[in-house]
This record gives sequence, structure tokens and C-alpha cells, in this order.
Amino acid sequence: MKQIRALGLSSLGLAVLASCRNTALKMSCSQLVVDRIDPLVNPGILGSPHLHQLVGGNSLNATMHPAEDRAELSTCTTCTFSDDFSNYWTAIMYFRARNGTYKRVKQIGTIGSETARGGGITIYYFPHSKDPTNMVAFKKGFRMRNGDPNARNATSASKTVAFPDHMGPEGIIATIYFPPCWDGINLNSPDHYSHVSWPNEGKYDEGGPCPATHPVKIPQIVLEIRWDTREFNSADLWPEDGSQPFVWSFGDTTGYGHHGDYVFGWRGESLVIAFSDDEGCAGAGNTLCTLGPQTIARANECQVAPSVKEEVDGWLATMPGIVEAEL
Repeated sequence: MKQIRALGLSSLGLAVLASCRNTALKMSCSQLVVDRIDPLVNPGILGSPHLHQLVGGNSLNATMHPAEDRAELSTCTTCTFSDDFSNYWTAIMYFRARNGTYKRVKQIGTIGSETARGGGITIYYFPHSKDPTNMVAFKKGFRMRNGDPNARNATSASKTVAFPDHMGPEGIIATIYFPPCWDGINLNSPDHYSHVSWPNEGKYDEGGPCPATHPVKIPQIVLEIRWDTREFNSADLWPEDGSQPFVWSFGDTTGYGHHGDYVFGWRGESLVIAFSDDEGCAGAGNTLCTLGPQTIARANECQVAPSVKEEVDGWLATMPGIVEAEL
């Protein structure tokens, strides 16, 4: 699938994997559930403000207390690395037709993982490109968020770009980059972001150093989602005034507010071992010799029921949560 226009720098994300050291990890994570919960921002609330797609371990719930070990509580994962019971989630994309109704934009698994249930998310873990040594894997209870749901224009802190203003034959690729530097102390912060940081100069994938306030290098997580917009390629559906019709499930019609969340849940020391592998096999997709792989078909068997019972598909008068597009 060719991208129409990237939300984030998806073309860069793919190029980095090819140029990175052998210890870059890539996996497919099938959709675990589409639900209106947000364990990080709205813990314990059944019926968070907007809809999310969530992947990973099946111990997912609305609370997810940081003292709990996701790997111990989960019995399966939707990710093709069977030791990863972490959870990852993003907002959902909707299409708003000219009559004002909404329909969820479905997803397709990335190239090589097209059979992932619900399309899911392709996830990358990148080490520091010039100095992968002394990198610390995440610890139990670690969680973070990236992106600003309130952003409505380009900023220096955001890699996201606007929704496309034209139809395209292949869909949209959205990419979310998480900060790769940690303060080394806090597993979370009130804004779920301040305990992590970007390099103080340059780019992480180009060897940029972590700042003194966040000196600990952690793997850079990148989420990639392929949105299948092809069913909406009709002039009868697009707005008559020429405006673009896509909207994130929290109401953003610009595209700049896209964001993602992460809760760590790798089993034992599996992630540490994978990144310290000296056998040169850690870049071999789903056949790493230090991580237990599972097939996409097996990953597809893992799922949970949505906790909020509501209609999320079909043509809807409003998006779930009674969220209106910001016109």
C-alpha cells in the first residue's frame, strides 16, 4: 500500500529500520478490542471521552494499576512476539460524509502482516543508532503517552502533518514516535510525558544525545497504522465545499492531534535479552532467536470484549462519546 500522505513521518520510520543496527525489533499486533476506555489518562472509567483501538495483552482493563505485572495477568497477546504483553493504543479515524454522518475507517495490517485481525498496529523498537550500548529496557509499571490531542497545527515538538485534502487509491499511513530518553527515576508522570524526553539536539535515529535531565536511553517505540480509506473515494461522499472529511475520534479534523499510549508488559527479562543479543539475529522479523514468536493466526485468537456496549461501526449520527467533529 502506498501512502497518500503520512500522518507522522512513516516513510522515515521504514527507512530507519533498514539502516539501524541488527537489534531493531518489528512485530505485528492484531487488534485486541475497539473500546471507549483509556487506562492511562482516564483510569477506572468505563466510557472515556473518545474511542480507541487497543492491542497487546488480554489483561487489559480500564484501571491497569502500575503495581500489576501485565505478563503475569495476561494469558495471551495479540502481538507476534509472544513475550510482549504490553498494551498500546491510539485514537480511531472516522470519515464524515457530506450529510454529517460518520463511519469508522477500517485498517489493514502492514505489508507482510495483512492478515492481522482488524489491521492492528505494527510496532517497532529502535536502539540508539550510533550508541546502542548502555540502553535500559523498560521496567514493570512504566507507561507513557506521546502526541498532543489538543494540537491543531504544526509545532517543533510534533512530527505529525495534516489529514490529506484529496482522495487517494491506497489509504493513509499514520506513524507515532515515542520519546527515547528517560529521567531514570519515574515510571510515569502526571502528564504521562514529562518523565521522558527527546534528544536535546539532533535526532535519536541520527545519534542525537539524550539531555542531562533525561540521560537514560530507552528503546524508541514507533507505532504504524494503515487506514483503509478506499471505500470513501466517492465524490458523492466528500464535502461539497472541498474540505477534507477525516476526523480523529476525539473531534480533531486537522490531523495534528494524533497521539498514542503505552503500558509496559514484556515478560521477565525478554526485552533486555533481545537488545543485548550478540548472535546477530535480532533483526530477523518474527524469527528472533531470543524471543518466542507466534503466528499472526495465533495472535488473532487473542481478544477481549469491549467494556462499553455501543455501536462503533456503520453510519452514525455522532461518534462514540457524542464527540462532534470540530468544524
